[in-house]
Amino acid sequence: MDSTSLRLNKYLATNLGISRREADILIEREKVKINGKIAEIGARVTETDQVEYNGKTISRQKLIYLLFHKPVGYVCSRRRQGETPTLYELLPDEYKALKTVGRLDKNSSGLILLTNDGDFAFRMTHPSFVKNKTYLVELDRELMPLHQQMIADFGINLPDGISKLRLTRLDDTRKAWQVNMSEGRNRQIRRTFDALGYKVTKLHRIEFGPYQLGDLPAGKFKEINF
Repeated sequence: MDSTSLRLNKYLATNLGISRREADILIEREKVKINGKIAEIGARVTETDQVEYNGKTISRQKLIYLLFHKPVGYVCSRRRQGETPTLYELLPDEYKALKTVGRLDKNSSGLILLTNDGDFAFRMTHPSFVKNKTYLVELDRELMPLHQQMIADFGINLPDGISKLRLTRLDDTRKAWQVNMSEGRNRQIRRTFDALGYKVTKLHRIEFGPYQLGDLPAGKFKEINF
């Protein structure tokens, strides 16, 4: 086997910004050709092979991984939601084709990753790949010890399942907490506290898997490498 060859689904994931599973589906549906012939699952490609999807040649692209500090007041979608700006308005044109790895809502801030590597995005977000996420959270009132125990030890029953969070108190007010979780359901932290009658007034992500926000200023970004 040629040591420089690459599995076709990996090639597609890398250059189309999709997951390997999504790439396999395209291959199964006979949407992909190698050197003019319909590709099969498990195929490999080299630098000299021509790969086509829906009749268009797929060129190798440079993989980009961006660590961005999202400010409050911006959404992660590509289009504005009413008058609410999108984080893409803070990025140079060369990065505007990147996709966010997960999301932070309008009122949340902190670390978000962007990439054109669909396989990387899949590994960072799919529940089968456990990734720790750390947030700094402030509540509108002090968290009762009983409620702290319920969230951390038993979990809170939400419409989409039980939500358990690891909580670390940050000061004596019992309003400021560090929250650790390995899931990533939509607005999970806010909904967990809301179910017990609390309002999250601040939610700031400082860690996602092996990546940390550090002292990167709000609205700024940096490329990261493996």
